[in-house]
Parts: sequence; C-alpha cells; structure tokens
Amino acid sequence: MIRPLEKPQNKYWLTFALCGLAAALMFLPFYILDKGFFLYAGDFNSQQIAFYYSANQFVKSGGGSFSWATDLGSGFLNSYAFYLAGSPFWWLSLLFPAAWMPYLMVPMLCLKFAVAGGGAYLWMRRYTRKANMAVLGACMYAFSGFTVYNVFFNHFVDVVALFPYLLWALDAAVYEKRRGPFAVLVALNLLNNYFFFAGQVVFLAIYFVCMVLAGRYKINGRTFGALAFESLAGVGMGAILAIPTMLSLQNNPRVSSFSDGFGLLLYSSVQQYAAILYSFFFPPDCPYMPVIFDSGVIKWTSMTAYLPLVSMMGVLAYCRCKKGTAFKWILSVCLVMALVPGLNSMFYAMNSSYYARWYYMPVLIMCAVTIYGLEHEDEVDLKKGLRPTLAVLVAYCAFALVPTETDDGGWKIGVMDYPEKFFLNFGIALIGVLLFWVLWLMYKRTPQLPRRLTAAVLVFGCLYGAMHIAIGKFAQWDNDKDFYQQQYVDGRALAEILPEGAYRIDDYECYDNLGLWVNRSDLQTFNSTVAPSILEFYPQVGVKRDVRSAPEVDEYALRGLLSVKYTICPVDKQEEFEEKAGDNWRYWTTQGQLAVYENTDWLPMAYSYDAYITEEEYEEIPEEYRDNLLVRAMVLSEEQVNTWGGGLRHLTEAEQTDFDRASYEEDLDDRQAMAASSVELDNWGLTANIQLENSTLVFFPVPYDAGFTATVNGEEAPVLKVSGGLMAVPASAGDNTIRLEYHTQGLNVSLTLAAVSAVVFAGYLVLCARARKKHRAALAEKYHLDPPQPRQ
Repeated sequence: MIRPLEKPQNKYWLTFALCGLAAALMFLPFYILDKGFFLYAGDFNSQQIAFYYSANQFVKSGGGSFSWATDLGSGFLNSYAFYLAGSPFWWLSLLFPAAWMPYLMVPMLCLKFAVAGGGAYLWMRRYTRKANMAVLGACMYAFSGFTVYNVFFNHFVDVVALFPYLLWALDAAVYEKRRGPFAVLVALNLLNNYFFFAGQVVFLAIYFVCMVLAGRYKINGRTFGALAFESLAGVGMGAILAIPTMLSLQNNPRVSSFSDGFGLLLYSSVQQYAAILYSFFFPPDCPYMPVIFDSGVIKWTSMTAYLPLVSMMGVLAYCRCKKGTAFKWILSVCLVMALVPGLNSMFYAMNSSYYARWYYMPVLIMCAVTIYGLEHEDEVDLKKGLRPTLAVLVAYCAFALVPTETDDGGWKIGVMDYPEKFFLNFGIALIGVLLFWVLWLMYKRTPQLPRRLTAAVLVFGCLYGAMHIAIGKFAQWDNDKDFYQQQYVDGRALAEILPEGAYRIDDYECYDNLGLWVNRSDLQTFNSTVAPSILEFYPQVGVKRDVRSAPEVDEYALRGLLSVKYTICPVDKQEEFEEKAGDNWRYWTTQGQLAVYENTDWLPMAYSYDAYITEEEYEEIPEEYRDNLLVRAMVLSEEQVNTWGGGLRHLTEAEQTDFDRASYEEDLDDRQAMAASSVELDNWGLTANIQLENSTLVFFPVPYDAGFTATVNGEEAPVLKVSGGLMAVPASAGDNTIRLEYHTQGLNVSLTLAAVSAVVFAGYLVLCARARKKHRAALAEKYHLDPPQPRQ
C-alpha cells in the first residue's frame, strides 16, 4: 500500500545516527588495534588509502591535469574518476590535510554507512505502515552482506550510500509530482561513479517498467515527459567525468571485451550457479578467499546479497505468498539476470568480465519486501520463508561432508579449502535466522517488535561484519605488519630526500603503489584505469599488464628506456635484490626500513635517436629483446617514416639482432649523448631543453595520450605515438625548448554540456514553480480558499 510520508514520523536522522554509530562500533576494535591507521587487506591497503592520500596531495599542490605518480604517468581525472574523483565523500575529505587521510578512512566509512541507512529509510518509508519499520529495513540495507563485503574496495560503498536517494527521487517524481530532485540525484550518482551508473540505468528501467505494469506507477504523458527531461538533464549535468573517462577507456582491454556465443547464455562452470545461490543465504566470504567454490569467477566479484539476521526468510515468504506485485517482478527479473551471463553483463555495458557489483540494488528491494512481510502477517506467512531458508543452509553442508579423492590418491571429507570458515558462516547464518524467528514470535503484534529487531540487526551486523573484516585482515597480518612504517612513514620521508628532477623509480618486494607515497612515477603500480597506452606498451615488451604494472627485476633495458633512476627495496631484501639486479645498481641511502639503490644506466626523460625500425619489423623481434631494441632505435609506422623519418637512418638487418648486455651499454651511451640537457615535470606535463645536430624526432618515454599537445620553441608541433605506445615530437636542428602539456580530452565538452544542462534545468525549475503557483491559485479560486499569505 502506497501512503504519503508523515513528517512527524520522519526518523531519517535517527536512522542516520544508528547506522553510523553501529558502523563505528564494528570498526572500533581494528581502529584501536591499528592505532587509528586502519589496515584491512588487498585493494583497501594498496589502493584506497594510497589513492585518498595521493589525490588529496595532488589537488592541494596546485591541481592540474596529469599525475606523474600514477604508473608511467596518466591523466588525473581519467585515472581516478572510477575511484574517487567524483565522490562527494572524497571531496569532503579534502577539508583535511593529506597526511590525515589514512586516519580518516574509518570515519569516512562510518559516514557512508550512515548515509546509506538514511537513504534507504527515505525510500522505504513510503512502503511501510510505521516509521520504525522503515528504520529496521534501512539498517538491514546498510549492513547487508554487499556493503560489508565492499569495505574491501571502499569506493563501492559510496555507490551503496547514494543509490537509495536516486530511487527515492524517482518515486517522489511519480507519486508526488516533485520536480527537480530526480535530475539532481541522477547527476550526483553519475558523477560519483560512471561504472556503477551504467548498471543503475538498467535497474531503474526494470524498476520503472515493473512498477507501471503492476499498477503502482500511474504514468501520463506529462509525468513521463518530466521524467525523460530530468533523466537527460541529470546525465548532462553529471557527465563532467563520464565523457573524458569514456574517451580514455575506449581502448582499455578490460572494458572493450564483450560476451558472445555460449558466454551469453551459460556460465562456464556449474559452480558459478551454486555460488550465486550461496551468496543470498550466507554471510559473504572474504573477497580473496572463497570458502567453498574454486571454479568459476568468484574472487573480487562482490557476489553477495545477504541480509543480516533474516537472510532470505522474508524474501522467500513474500515471493511465495504475493502474486503479481511490482517488487516480486523486480526480484524475479533480477534473479534471471543474475543467472544468465549475457543479462548479468548488461549492468556493465555487456563487458565479458563477470561481476556481481549490482546486487546492492535488488538488496534494497529485498529489505522492503522483508519489512512488508513483518507488517502484513495476514498476507505473508513467514513460515513459508523459514523452512526453505533452513533447508538451503543445511543443504550446503553437503560440500563439507562429501568424500573427495586427493591428488596423492587418498581421501578426505569435504571439498572445501577452509571448512572452519564455512561452518563459521553457517553458524552465523543459522543463528541469525533462529534469533530472528524467536524475536518474531516473542514480539509480533506488539509495538516493541521493530525496536527489538532493529537492535538485533545492528548488533548482529556489527558482529558478523567485524568477523568478516577480521578474517580478511588477520589472514594478511604478517604480510601487512610493516605497511605503516614502509608506506606512510618511510615512503613520505623518501619523498622529501630524493633529488628533484625528471626520473622514475622502481621498487622491489615493497607494498603496492609505493610511488604514490614517494610522489614519483613508479614501474610497480596497482591501478586498473591508467592511460590505455600503458596497457598497450607493456605486453609488447613481454610484461603482463592487467590491473597492475610489475616488470621483473631482470628487465634492465626497460628500466633504462623508461628513465628509472632509483629502486627502493626493504632492508631485509637488499641481498636478494643485489643478486638479481646486476652491477648497474649502487647503494644510495637507507630510510627507515627502506634501502635505495641508484641506477648508473638510466636515461633522462627526453632523448633522440639516429635510427628507426618499422612497426612490421618490430613485431618480428622476440618480445624478450624488444626493450633492448627500443634503446637502440625508435619504432615508427610507415606513414611516420615517410613524414618524419628524414633525420633517421633505417636500422639494418644485422643491427636488428645482437641484444646482449654489452651492446645495450653501447646503445645507452648513444642515447645519453643525444639526451636533453634538462627536463622539468609539473602537474600539467613537462618541459625539455635539447640541442639537436639535425632535424629529427625527440622521444619521450611517456604514455601517449590524445590529450597531449606540444610546442617547440613556442610553435605548435604534432605529438606522435611511437615505439608501441610512447611519444615523440619533431624538432629542428639547434636549441629546442619543447613543452608537452596535457589537457583532459573531452573535459571542455563535458563542462559545457554540464553548464548548459544546469542552465536549462534551472529554467525548468522556474517553469515548474510557476505552474505549481498557478495550479494552487486555480484551486483556491475554485474552492473559495484563502490564498497563501506571504511569510512575515
């Protein structure tokens, strides 16, 4: 039953406070243990803490467009739009110094939990009889398995927090004819995260159609037109980061691979189906440590839709007892989409990579139907959800009991690598369901029911959430024990003592993304949205590049080519590094737990060549020798050879072989003799001074990006993509000052679109306000009402 909101019963801030406080209690033991510097595991440590710190520092150092500390260098907005650049939570964190960022991760997470709960309350209040029941449902959403699981990724919780407001605004636009909030929330959600917004568009389409077909939404042409306009206006206002990012990512292999054939209809492993079912009934597994399933795509996928305490009991009871309702249709469609790979991929623009990172949206509906069952016991028999929920929980025990032959020909009981973790999850889920049932029997039909259940959900959410985090955290305890010292303390100290200049660093056996703490371009980088040409360049020289860059230490020529001047390694790894690295590294200094070595064979970040090789010839060179070749000659296309190759000679066939260490040293000496006299880096690009004997191409070991422009002695010059994804600029004989400047491609278009959309939207709001005023005046005249008096 749809009912108008009652202002006296608005408990938004109560819900906000309860969820924030409960989250604080969940994190408190770890916050104390880590002395305020909360460490979790994996992506949270490697990316989220470092990204918040580095991005804060970047903005407060004057801002700009290009981050040299991101891999080989990447556009700032394009690299961090997915992670934080559009997030209101990150922008709020800018009120504090960069050095505070690691200590603010938990307070920011608590705020996100609070915002998520508040938004869920706003949306759910419309569908509940009592405000306290909406508070209960909102707490279930805030502490759902999806939210708790995605603390690991941190910025995913931003999406969970903001989505309910979008759904609330859609309902308000239809039911109350409220104009404006929907467009604003569309813009905010798109700005917050373009990747998740694609899935939100799909879900809102499902939600809207089901609500119309079920008769919940009464849509006329005027309402539909308003929704269409606000959708477009919201997208226009929120596309500030989306357009530049889409232009950047269009060549990223992670987003350009699409499902086809059997992959559209069936998952390759039957375990995927069992894992999906498991994710609805059990608390989530650690992201990197699946409890049961070892086949299929399980890790890192955010595959969980667990509701704290109640599990699937309320959802199953509702779906079994109610027929033809909008919410049942929505959940049915979502279940089908989860089970069909092609439909699942619709939430990610048909990308072939499997993710379940859209489950938070049906989770909100699941919370609502659970509350409906509690409030309408005459329509929903909860026993019809209790029995199948218990049956599924018990059925999964078969995986712990089935006999299994081992690799050595013996036998064991169960197929699980972590049976103790399964039984912990099983116990948590079972206790939750039974506790919920006991509380239901004790307090149903009494005013105390929502309060008792809310308290139980919050306590249960804190406990199972803390256990979930503890499993992921303590499994990495020994590995992460030096993180604080090496990254936060020693890394920041090295940023102060390393010499100024244009060069890169490398690190050996350090924690991920040390370069962000040192504020230097680092060959070892963990970021999946860097400049696409980085992902193009590395595989051509035999270096795997998926979500991270990690060239092996023996790639000496690659380090010379890419201007690596220093390598950093833990003190206890010095002997190991010296053994593997070679004689061209000499000890430089030690800072705390980190030792620094200087590369005697490094090149400045601008130099020229006397020879070239064609792209076709380059492809014939074995991958393991290509980095050596790139120190000897530049790789050009046939068109580039014809236009710009006049100052270069063609490498002979004999010179396209012989790639040993001695020849590398000779080639390195040649490049150093033809190198720039100075190179300066800044947040917009670089400036190089170089003297040339002949007109030729000046090479920059910088990832090519269409956003770069170049001037030579103040005159515009073309920027060429050479050597498998790096850059070159033509220059004349004599002294040359070359300026490479990065302008985020598409940003001017997106800013113009956002500004125009905002102006048009403002005009729309004015028209809506006038229409409302005119409508009220007409009603007053019709029913002889006194016109509203102006406020004193």
